[in-house]
Amino acid sequence: MASKPVESKLWGGRFTGGLDPLMTKYNESIYYDRAFYAQDIRGSIAYARANTNTGILTKDEFAVIEKGLLEILKEWENDTFEIIPGADEDIHTANERRLGEIIGKDIAGKLHTGRSRNDQVATDMRLWLRDELRDLEKHLIELLKVTGSRAEAEVEHVMPGYTHLQRAQPVRWSHWMMSYGLSFSTDLERLREVIKRVNRSPLGCGALAGNPFQIDRVAIAEELGFEGLLYNSLSAVADRDFVVETMQWAAMLMQHLSRWSEDLIVYSTAEFGFVKLSDAYSTGSSLMPQKKNCDSLELIRGKTGRIFGQMTGLMMTIKGLPSTYNKDLQESVEPMFDCIKTVSDSIQIATGVLSTLTIYPEKMLAALSPDMLATDLAEYLVRKGVPFRSAHHISGRVVALAEDEKKPMDELSLQQIQSVDERFGDDVTGCFDYQRSVELKNSKGGTSISAVKEQIQILLQVIG
Repeated sequence: MASKPVESKLWGGRFTGGLDPLMTKYNESIYYDRAFYAQDIRGSIAYARANTNTGILTKDEFAVIEKGLLEILKEWENDTFEIIPGADEDIHTANERRLGEIIGKDIAGKLHTGRSRNDQVATDMRLWLRDELRDLEKHLIELLKVTGSRAEAEVEHVMPGYTHLQRAQPVRWSHWMMSYGLSFSTDLERLREVIKRVNRSPLGCGALAGNPFQIDRVAIAEELGFEGLLYNSLSAVADRDFVVETMQWAAMLMQHLSRWSEDLIVYSTAEFGFVKLSDAYSTGSSLMPQKKNCDSLELIRGKTGRIFGQMTGLMMTIKGLPSTYNKDLQESVEPMFDCIKTVSDSIQIATGVLSTLTIYPEKMLAALSPDMLATDLAEYLVRKGVPFRSAHHISGRVVALAEDEKKPMDELSLQQIQSVDERFGDDVTGCFDYQRSVELKNSKGGTSISAVKEQIQILLQVIG
């Protein structure tokens, strides 16, 4: 059965019948968008100040409204604000209802002049998201600092590099860290670009057609710390690209974190034994006492799918909407909240994992094998003028000989190696040196100490 008409509804004047109780609950967003309470109040104060400058409010009325709104802010902060079920549809309704109780409806009723919840919620969302993304920026910078610091401190250590999850060539442990560090630094650059586009003001656009009272939107934007305006009112109230773009950014970052996690999960197994997670980021088994599981990394990997799903889901929600505001856009809020919390937690967990990680350089070194230097053998011949394709073939024959002899390549005699090709000289045995191999890769981006240190400097420059 439908309820009686509710006077506190901001849109109630045109309606003579009440809402179905289920529709009331289905429609309301107060129990999650209450998170915008501070942004909603800041926006209302800035909007009221602008309406004072246009003559809609007197200075005394503005002072009363500002005082009342700040009192409401304290109630939210002290957790004493009382939500009225069925009446407080959303954070905007709740704050305006409470303002009327504190200062009287005659003055409170002027606050919303020329404003719609359409531009109001878009403003709240952008203010909230801007501040949260700035916090994410700080978290990501901490992860980058830990990555760069460990890469510099542990640059001596050599480990197998992998393609197709098969051992390929020797690389430095720090080179592996920087491979993700530079991906994360690109994510940081992208984040800073996203923040710029989020930080634009829709306030003053009204429901869709704009404001008829010559309100100074620039002054409002400056007071709220926006870097610019959204210049089309139709677009401004309906735009959720800033949420989608944030989620797209988050999906890219989480993809990098997921792959980073997967590598460390593999490296932490007994079969590899390159690293060990601290107890702070591990869990055990309820049955097997010996187990120490990398649940922190597995959860990062798992939550990546969650972020991808939220991004795709919101894009599907928005893709078929007609222009300007539609209630479907309410469905952008909860995924945004969850996305930001998930990403924030994941970055901080990753930073904790890396900062407390124990590495075992001796295990990394033991995992290297002379056949991983087959390319170095080919490059030895290239330096003697042999075309690389021929040298590649010759080196492959040395690999096959070692397999036939059932011994590592570095245990083949000089005579055996020269039996494959007489251009191998006495100094060919120098090729079977892992440190020599990585140090030869000294071009920009390579795995030599100088190349890795240059990468660290590039990362630090991005941090700023």
